[in-house]
This record gives sequence, structure tokens and C-alpha cells, in this order.
Amino acid sequence: MRCYPVCLNLQDRRCIVIGGGPVAEGKVQALLAAGAQATVISPRLNDGLRKLADQDRIVHVAREYRPGDLSGSFLAISATDDQAVNERVWQEANERGILINVVDAPARCTFIMPAVVRRGDLTVAISTGGKAPALAVRLREQLERLIGPEYAGFLELAGTLRLPLAKRFPDPAQRRALWYRLVDSDVLELLRRGDKAAARRRMTEITGLALEDFDYVDSL
Repeated sequence: MRCYPVCLNLQDRRCIVIGGGPVAEGKVQALLAAGAQATVISPRLNDGLRKLADQDRIVHVAREYRPGDLSGSFLAISATDDQAVNERVWQEANERGILINVVDAPARCTFIMPAVVRRGDLTVAISTGGKAPALAVRLREQLERLIGPEYAGFLELAGTLRLPLAKRFPDPAQRRALWYRLVDSDVLELLRRGDKAAARRRMTEITGLALEDFDYVDSL
């Protein structure tokens, strides 16, 4: 499978998961992390999914899948051990033009869910095209050790700079050079030490902006 890598905006989009076991739970957790509205269709839920349902974080339809259940959804994931059900979900998704992932069946997927490292707004996705998911997991574990929480802090600060920099430096080439100076500076190291105030000061030195020029600086 040769995939075109994209990052989907699932905020407040209805996504369907068929199945109520641990595999389905993992998929649901990933959807919730992306801000999706998750509906789980299964006569039974494992403890993790039951807790999410009790907290009203997911919608639970307590029955087997029926044709038509995908209506109005943005994407669907079929995580059952019943291949006949998985095939019907796949067929309905294709008929409706809905993105579909049938777990452990690459030929029945229009998208795959990569192994993911998240640090705030930083998302690193690793895919093996469905050939060796265990390798993707091991690579994710290595990256989790390399990419610490300071990267989330860097992006938090960077977000406060975008508008002020655009206003002060309308030339894209000049602005791009400043961003690379920020990324290559010691700002990340200062954040790794937990010194956000020093990191902000260093950013002002590099960009020439004053501290009060930062958007929403008081919230940081």
C-alpha cells in the first residue's frame, strides 16, 4: 500500500467505530485526541469504552452494526473479529464515499492509522503501509524518548509570534530566516530546563520583538 500522508481535521466530526473491545478502544482514544465526535456501535463494551460512555465522551449504540449506520459520518473504523460484518461496513463506506479502515485488513482500508507521537500541537506519524505495524510502534517509542515536552512548549510560544512577525516582517524570506534561527537556537534547551521566561526573552532577542508584542503572552 502506497499512501499519501495527510493530517485530517476531525474536530467535531462524527466518526463511527464498529466494535467494543480493546482494539476499538485504542481507535476511539485516538479519535477523541483529535477532537472527533465518536460513536461506538457494539452490543458490549470493554471497561475502558464503558467508562467513556458513562462520562458521555462517546455515543454508544448498544447493538450489532446495521446497514445505514454510517450515514452522516466522516469516517468509519471496523474493529470487530467478524469478517462478514467488516465486509458489510467496508461496502457501505465505499457506497457512501466515507473514509474507512478495517483493522488488520489493508486491502479494506482507504486510510490507515499510523503510530503517533504527540507533543502538544506537534504530531509525528509513522506508517509502514500496513506491512509491519510493530516496527512503527518501536520507531514511535524511540521518537518519544527523543522528542520531549519542550517541543510542545516551543509551539505554544511560536503560536504567539506568528501574527506579530507577519506584521513586522512582511517579506516571507526574511520571516522564514527568523523562524530557522529560532528553531536552531537554544530556545528548546531553555524549555527543556523548564525556564519558559528565559525562552521568551531569547525569542525577543532573536526576532527583535518586544515581550508585549507577543500575542496572548499573559496566558503563557
